[in-house]
Amino acid sequence: MDAHELLTRNVSEVVTEAEVEALADDPEGKRAYVGYEPSGVLHIGHMLTANKLIDLQEAGFEVVVLLADVHAYLNGKGTFEEIADVAERMRDQFVAYGLDESQTEFRLGSEFQFDREYVTDLHQLELETSLSRAERAMSEIKSGDTVKVSQAVYPLMQALDIVYLDLDLAVGGMEQRKVHMLARDVLPKIDYDAPTCLHTPLIADLGTGIGKMSSSEGVTISMEDSTEDIEQKVNGAFCPPTRDPDPDDEGRERENPVLQIFEYHVFPRFETVVVERPEQYGGDLTYDDYESLADDLESGELHPADAKGALATYLDELIAPGRAQIVESRDGR
Repeated sequence: MDAHELLTRNVSEVVTEAEVEALADDPEGKRAYVGYEPSGVLHIGHMLTANKLIDLQEAGFEVVVLLADVHAYLNGKGTFEEIADVAERMRDQFVAYGLDESQTEFRLGSEFQFDREYVTDLHQLELETSLSRAERAMSEIKSGDTVKVSQAVYPLMQALDIVYLDLDLAVGGMEQRKVHMLARDVLPKIDYDAPTCLHTPLIADLGTGIGKMSSSEGVTISMEDSTEDIEQKVNGAFCPPTRDPDPDDEGRERENPVLQIFEYHVFPRFETVVVERPEQYGGDLTYDDYESLADDLESGELHPADAKGALATYLDELIAPGRAQIVESRDGR
């Protein structure tokens, strides 16, 4: 797989295609990042963007993981002491999940976000940005229902982080799109370049297929989950025998989260996926790519229950190293 394929596989959007092509033509030494609030254990949303970082490392990029402690504080996720403890555990979990530690630079936002030059630039961005625009940028990532002044500053800091971490590429889920578009608009106004961006898909709610899977609402899958937890959650997941489910009774569009997890989590990490079945039901099925598995589900060759069984097995294999790290950390305290 060439650099361009590694950069763009399983992404929902690139901004812009010409900029990404230029990076793919000369990826060695280029720097990409994702910022994460240290607000809890790694979950399936973190893992999706981590998969993209693994792709970028394979393409030759240096990867920066910003453990955004100041952002977490501004978004009401705890004291700095509490956040620092979570950030340390998250760092270990990312390495356990598969990031190449030798090619990954872990940074805390507090290492540079209190510097005078950074704060001065932040105030310049504040002068260039309306409150309503900042609020819109935060609409999909803020905590709570009441907009705080801190949450208006939050996306401007994200924009400035791209500059101060000396990055060539910003990566995030589609919920980060509004923040990145704000960055592309406002950074040139204070004489910095607009960032190139990649946006990864969002996994649908596991139980309904509607909206996005969330660690604060509904059911999610995390590195704290036991093998039994994963099996229970996957077995209860919405998985009709089709890749494009019909809308619900209220006309809301649905996704098939089981297929999404296969596409965005399992196949990027495993060359072959085996669905184990008893001989009386046709025996095992082996897949080298996502499309073949999705086609078999659509045709009826693959039953949703068998797909779920395989998904739970492969997810458990991905999560097991991080789960072990969590247990080790707890035992060490």
